[in-house]
Amino acid sequence: MFTGLVEELGRVERVDDQGDSVRLTVRGPAVLADAAHGDSISVSGVCLTVVAQQGDTFTADVMRQTLAMSTVGSFGAGTAVNLERAARVGDRLGGHIVQGHVDGTAAVVEIEQGDAWRRVRFDLADDLAPLLVDKGSVTLDGVSLTVSAISEPGAVPGWFEVSLIPETLAVTTLGGKAVGDRVNVETDVLARHVRRMLRLDALGTTGTSDIGAADVGTSDVGPVDAAGTAGAVDAVATGRS
Repeated sequence: MFTGLVEELGRVERVDDQGDSVRLTVRGPAVLADAAHGDSISVSGVCLTVVAQQGDTFTADVMRQTLAMSTVGSFGAGTAVNLERAARVGDRLGGHIVQGHVDGTAAVVEIEQGDAWRRVRFDLADDLAPLLVDKGSVTLDGVSLTVSAISEPGAVPGWFEVSLIPETLAVTTLGGKAVGDRVNVETDVLARHVRRMLRLDALGTTGTSDIGAADVGTSDVGPVDAAGTAGAVDAVATGRS
């Protein structure tokens, strides 16, 4: 479990093809300060397990499904990555609850540079649209952010926006994103469960749900437009802002 507060910018040292998986070697001295074999580390939003470590680097195996669902398949030697250790029980939750279970990816479609902030718009896949809501939480490449605007339900193409403060731009990989670049997207865990409940209830398989089948399609989980307002500040992306 993570919070989406990036601890350091790491770097991919090696990518070893294992056939239906890859083995990543990543440099990250800060996250390795107290790491041990079997620990979880978020690598640009993907929860990976430390299987080996040496000096300032650690190695993790990435299976086929993760490669298909995330941007990890595009990593190469030298790729910059956002790193975060798993949260400790009792620590302050500065971001939001992040599992490191990527739902898919989104591409940058528009960037607006302000005096001290940056508004970034991403495309929104149909299957992810019900899981994002205006002013709700979203994790992009492991960074806890707030959705500052989102397209109306049914809009084609769908989109959502985040507004990034200077600290986020400076200390995460998001500062280097350009139009066309893709990021890993993790939606809010509660939204996932609500969608699952609605689907099961619509099929009459839940048995005990108070949510009637007639309510499907009218849930508040669906996207809500922010009337184009992109001024909301993102959730603090690091513990240093």
